[in-house]
Amino acid sequence: MIWVGGQVDLNERGEVQNPFNISAQTVNAMRYFERVLEDLDCDLADLVSLTCFYVNDGSASETDFLQDVARCLPMSCRTTVTAIPVPYLAYEGLMVEIEGIAMRSESGERTMRTYASTETLDYLPKPFVEGLRSGKMIFVSGQLPLNDEHEIACEGDIVGQTQLVASRIASVLSQFGAGFDDIVKINRWYAGGAGIADFEAAAVAFANNFREPGPAATGVPIPRHADESVLIKIAAIAMLGEDGAHLPRTHSWPPGLWDWHVHLPYKHGLKCDGMIFLGGQVSLDSRGQAVHPDDLGAQTHQAMQHIGTLLNDLGANYADVCKILAVYQGDCGAADLNSNLPIRASYFSTVGPASTGVPLPVLAYESMVIEIDAYAMINPPAE
Repeated sequence: MIWVGGQVDLNERGEVQNPFNISAQTVNAMRYFERVLEDLDCDLADLVSLTCFYVNDGSASETDFLQDVARCLPMSCRTTVTAIPVPYLAYEGLMVEIEGIAMRSESGERTMRTYASTETLDYLPKPFVEGLRSGKMIFVSGQLPLNDEHEIACEGDIVGQTQLVASRIASVLSQFGAGFDDIVKINRWYAGGAGIADFEAAAVAFANNFREPGPAATGVPIPRHADESVLIKIAAIAMLGEDGAHLPRTHSWPPGLWDWHVHLPYKHGLKCDGMIFLGGQVSLDSRGQAVHPDDLGAQTHQAMQHIGTLLNDLGANYADVCKILAVYQGDCGAADLNSNLPIRASYFSTVGPASTGVPLPVLAYESMVIEIDAYAMINPPAE
């Protein structure tokens, strides 16, 4: 597994290049992405997943943006993708931040891939795919609430749209012989603000697809999707034995850890065949109330301490973390980023994980101002 943190168009002094030019920044971000992979003896053809944060107030076309990304990829690359529109990024004039995952076999050869059929599911420009399988890993692109005619359905109804997205995820997984029981991580991006009203209905609607104990989960509100009629987009990762068998997993919910205000089947941490997935960690109490309300520094420490607790419970530690994503309440500018980034970094040794940080106007709960999810790896159990 090769983990690449958010790539952006900055120069060596940390200054934004091509300010407000999304096409030029996309080219340069992907060029840096390619250089990172090459430094690890890989290339863009090894990609299995891209997550693209880009600034969009509704005036830009998401399809056009994804086509800009696609033009940076070789013909041999077929990867899943999730595009997330945000109102701004961490620096004035910064328009794009792109993170991703690539895979190679232990021998250094390319992994064998299978892809979801595009006959009934495809809405993405080539070379992006709805889903792919590489070994035991299955990646599903962020799914939109589209009907069979590829039109946005259930307008104004986030529960209906969530159910439609769930059915699309199920369709992709089924092509690999997998189902919801095989999902290890979900990322929900819903149009909304802080508070229970926007969070609860869609969260419960999607959670109803899982039996307990469920996967790790992260749910983040954004002001809007590119198409304002879209209220939710969900991406997923699943794991399935190469013989088609459901893989055993260990779940983690240490005593005293925070909880949502409503019961959900998700667990804070999950370990499967050496892979560790943590749901977004936050500074809440057992009733879903913010701890250290509106204090970004204190909440960053609290979220990172939860991550450490979960890792220890799953037989790992901070040194095993490969990738983190932090979404935090803040404005465009270095001040809010620098108030949490050094704290996150302080929990790791000199060689830390790949990292992405994205500011947003609000997060899911009132006075909750940061959410951090993490991926880690340890040696899998002996066969």
